[in-house]
Amino acid sequence: MVRRWLLAAVVLMLGVVLALTSGWPFLVGFAALSVAASPLVFPRSIPAAEARRRSASDGRAIVYWRPGCPFCVRLRATLGVRSRRAYWVDIWRDPDGAAAVREVADGNETVPTVILAGRPYVNPDPRWLRSAL
Repeated sequence: MVRRWLLAAVVLMLGVVLALTSGWPFLVGFAALSVAASPLVFPRSIPAAEARRRSASDGRAIVYWRPGCPFCVRLRATLGVRSRRAYWVDIWRDPDGAAAVREVADGNETVPTVILAGRPYVNPDPRWLRSAL
């Protein structure tokens, strides 16, 4: 649980230190970055088995991610409201999800990994995925 919030906490602490030494505007900016790096900006994660079941019935994409991953944050930010059109699986919370990622990423837990129409895409271009959703 702690590692899910580690990046956000580090960014926020850096903002506090800069605010104390250089002025309070830094705190606002780093607080915003801290929220962006936290699990709060991601849609609610579901277990991988549930995501596969739902995807099989409605054809939505499955996005495997983990908190603190800058590529996942970039993907989420690029997708915007379209991120709700996919099922999100946190591989740190779901060992089955982590295993699914290792299966398609040569044994690595490379995220984001997206399953779209039954095909895996490891760290896809966010703009491509936005248009595909």
